[in-house]
Amino acid sequence: MEIQLWRELLDPYEQAVSELLKKFCNVREEYLKKNMYAPIESVSGRVKTVASILEKMQRKNISFETLEEDLDDIAGIRIICQFVEDIEKVAALIGKRTDMEIRSTKDYLRNQKGSGYRSFHLIVWYTVQTIDGPKKLQVEIQIRTMAMNFWATTEHSLQYKYKGEIPAHISQQLNRASEAIEILDREMSQVRSEIMDAQIDSQIETNLVKDILRNIENLYKLDNKREVVKIQNEFYRIFSTHNLEELKRFHRQLDIIAEGSRAQAVDPAVNHQ
Repeated sequence: MEIQLWRELLDPYEQAVSELLKKFCNVREEYLKKNMYAPIESVSGRVKTVASILEKMQRKNISFETLEEDLDDIAGIRIICQFVEDIEKVAALIGKRTDMEIRSTKDYLRNQKGSGYRSFHLIVWYTVQTIDGPKKLQVEIQIRTMAMNFWATTEHSLQYKYKGEIPAHISQQLNRASEAIEILDREMSQVRSEIMDAQIDSQIETNLVKDILRNIENLYKLDNKREVVKIQNEFYRIFSTHNLEELKRFHRQLDIIAEGSRAQAVDPAVNHQ
């Protein structure tokens, strides 16, 4: 049997995980920059360890020759959502992308595992560019809520501890916990619109503050510094009121002032017209 070059095998998968993490984080950032609710709360990824791959190969009787074909989760991406409704939205977003192709789906929300495991899985084809040319890989994408992820992480740790043979009394406790988490997700869905509104307002405030401070810094370089200090103090006063409409009004007025200062900086003659 030939020597298995594991580093050479796994490097393209590391590249795929790195690229996909960046792409899904960019999706979240795009929503936030547009002051929209982001269905993606967080993203993580990993490439299976050699020990984990070998264990699964032995358990499923997979040969080295068919490893990359038969093992579809060497590379894994986990997308965490706040609400169950977000899972379907994220899956639809992935389905519309042209840089990956969905090969198969596993819906453990409608078809919950006996253990209580709930999640939505996609297996996608993703191509990385290497010095030897393009390489098409399988990547598993798990989409679940924060509550589901808490349960799954706990269950995974217990599976590892008990080598897949979790005692019956612990399995029963896990099932009860899974039922409680399902109820929690349903309850959270009832207040989803209120939470989304609050988060959108928070993001609008964050973007406004960032833009206001950038304008103040630019004015400080171009304009009467004493006047700019007054503007900054007024901003701090308004910010302390936590009044979003007042902050928006201040932002509009500051935009006008900043635009005038930029015009004067480009054409000083404007001052004398």
